[in-house]
Amino acid sequence: MDLNLSGKRALVCGASEGIGRASAHELASLGAEVTVLARRRAALEEVLQGLPTPNGQQHGLVVADAADTIGLGEKARELAAHGPVHVLINNTGGPPGGRAIDADAGAFLDAFTKHLLANQALAQALVPGMREAKYGRIVNIISTSVYEPIPGLGVSNTTRGAVASWAKTLSRELAMDGITINNVLPGYTETGRIDQIVRGRMAKEDISEAEVRADMMSGVPARRFARPEEPAGLIAFLCAPAAGYINGQSIAVDGGRMMSI
Repeated sequence: MDLNLSGKRALVCGASEGIGRASAHELASLGAEVTVLARRRAALEEVLQGLPTPNGQQHGLVVADAADTIGLGEKARELAAHGPVHVLINNTGGPPGGRAIDADAGAFLDAFTKHLLANQALAQALVPGMREAKYGRIVNIISTSVYEPIPGLGVSNTTRGAVASWAKTLSRELAMDGITINNVLPGYTETGRIDQIVRGRMAKEDISEAEVRADMMSGVPARRFARPEEPAGLIAFLCAPAAGYINGQSIAVDGGRMMSI
């Protein structure tokens, strides 16, 4: 099985923590030269120190905000000016919780900007280099809500679905150029996002953290939350040569929680 990413360059968004950070580590382990992107320079510098260098790769960082799509695109083009970026991992923190009916237009616009429009800006900046190299992998880290909307995450559910449709459309447009686009759908994973969801339920239902976690885990056949490196393993595989015929898919890493087939 060809998992070798030596000579490939990767840009990992939201890499300061959680699944983004774990994905950067896995891609570096496979030999990729990784650039990590997030808003906090200090956090990115810490991530860089821990990235593997099996080929003596020179990893790097970019400080950027997904809300600034113009600036994000400019920084991606600057990165691509030094050679093709073969792998793009789109990953941004989820919108605040709440019912869709209660959300104002600003909440939807903010979420669409940070997710869909940010992804579009990055793709437009990096796809030309992927085409030239005849090798490209775009992986979007989204949510199982693509298949089964999650109660209390109305804006997130809506936005994630839009990203999945965008990815499916692009996957058909770019396949002939050797570029694949797939979505990884993490279930409950031990990240800052799960802490945010747990705290929201604690406040709303006036119950303890242990009770919220126990209730959430009761719906997962594995009876535990995922570790960040578990979805990251799938993400790295989808970026490897071995996954070249997997395209336009939304793949869950949820311990079997979803009821749908």
